[in-house]
Amino acid sequence: MHHTVHDAFGASARRTPQGEFLFTESVTAKAYDIAPGAILWGDAAAQVERLRAAYAKAGYGHGHRVGLLLENRPAFLFHWFALNALGVSVVPINAEMRSAELSYLIGHSEIGLAVTLPNRADDLRAAAKTAGIPFETMGPDDAVPTATKPAPRASEPVGLATECALLYTSGTTGRPKGCMLSNEYFLRAGQWYAELGDLCPVRPDAERIITPLPLNHVNAMAFSTMVVLVAGGCLVQLDRFHPKSWLQSARESRATIVHYLGVMPAMLLSAPPVDADREHDIRWGFGAGVDRKNHAPFEERFGFPLVEAWAMTETGAAACVMANHAPRHVGTSCFGRREDFVEIRLVDDEGRDAPDGTPGELLVRSSGDDPKRYFFSGYLKDEEATREAWVDGWFHTGDMVRRDAEGNYFFVDRKKNVIRRSGENISAVEVESVLNQHPAVKTSAVAATPDTVRGDEVLACIVLRDDASASAEVAASIVDHALAQLAYYKAPGYVAFVDALPLTASQKIQRGQLRELAQSLPGQAHCVDTRAMKKRQN
Repeated sequence: MHHTVHDAFGASARRTPQGEFLFTESVTAKAYDIAPGAILWGDAAAQVERLRAAYAKAGYGHGHRVGLLLENRPAFLFHWFALNALGVSVVPINAEMRSAELSYLIGHSEIGLAVTLPNRADDLRAAAKTAGIPFETMGPDDAVPTATKPAPRASEPVGLATECALLYTSGTTGRPKGCMLSNEYFLRAGQWYAELGDLCPVRPDAERIITPLPLNHVNAMAFSTMVVLVAGGCLVQLDRFHPKSWLQSARESRATIVHYLGVMPAMLLSAPPVDADREHDIRWGFGAGVDRKNHAPFEERFGFPLVEAWAMTETGAAACVMANHAPRHVGTSCFGRREDFVEIRLVDDEGRDAPDGTPGELLVRSSGDDPKRYFFSGYLKDEEATREAWVDGWFHTGDMVRRDAEGNYFFVDRKKNVIRRSGENISAVEVESVLNQHPAVKTSAVAATPDTVRGDEVLACIVLRDDASASAEVAASIVDHALAQLAYYKAPGYVAFVDALPLTASQKIQRGQLRELAQSLPGQAHCVDTRAMKKRQN
């Protein structure tokens, strides 16, 4: 039985020392100015052991935290595994972060060292100075500086409960929270993935998993990486998603399983079809959020299924639900059925169980004696938020979900994105999905704006395509488009033309900032009042 991530890595390295552990295809190699090609398990193990010995000699140990600002480079994995062997928790740092974000992360996590790209070292040191934290940096190939304080838990054995990583939530509605994640959390993610079966079999020591997702997020760090550590095979970690070269990268790396986010299929479908679209070894894709209108066309064109799943950083695989059994209900936002290891409730605003067909907030917990088993260990320095998340022994996800009579679950929206207009709950994501299909719309974001009569009104921020111009006529056309596909009350009552949407560093809509923006937009010249177009249909 493995007790640490390093244990799982070491076991696979000993089993297949001459197998390919990590493959860097040409686009990523050029972006990072590193050598393309494969790194063998045995060679990776030697690098990890060298780093482990260096960190140990420098005094790093159980209870320390070390930041990693290394993008998706192989060095991220080597430093993570080496530190994990000693009981040191890693704090992945998004390379897109700037001064205020870095200062908060360093101050909150109290990391004393960051392994960083050399061109970001000054930024990190300046942020640490602002935060008032004693701090050092080192490059991925530099000598390890001596630890400035003893390891807080040096006398305790490193094991399943030891913090493996501190991952920060994206902060779409406020300050990011630091999710403390144990070795057990990561090992369970790899084991769950390895045992998926049915429509998503994982062949031991045979899969080549390609992902463009960042290692500072849970999908890449806890799912694609961990299944390779647990089941063997090869990880193809891209620097990021390049729509023009993604399929060629998959071919070059001989990828068999792909990881995706909803925007990726849309971008790949936007290119003209070619005969080579099905020339690959991909068997299936693992992801979430594919637009309903793109799901079936993508599978038909590229010849492999996009298997939708649901999870959060806080849940990991403890409550992961995945549509890896037929029927998948392609194009419906279905993310599967409940498995025996998890318990699920859908509840309304009063905490009552929502009937089938009615959206409710998704509550989850592990089956058995320990409802928190394999979940996150808590939010760092925020016991109140941890307690609130676990009210009445259930983890409150904040996601609105619908269940049908057969037990299939369908994602509706984030609870905080739901607009309540005249007693009707409206999903921002649902409206955005429709608006994005209008020929003049490049992208959209929907939020509530106050209405003295109806409580909330729907306001849509619209980024137009380059060949479209903002006008009252275009706004009316967008609303007509929505009225043709949605109940009248869901259509925008205001259409605001904007140059860009507020986004987080991970390119998610910054919902908190959007809600603030929506308060002030009505009455401005670029915001068109379309409320008169919203009429109940007889």
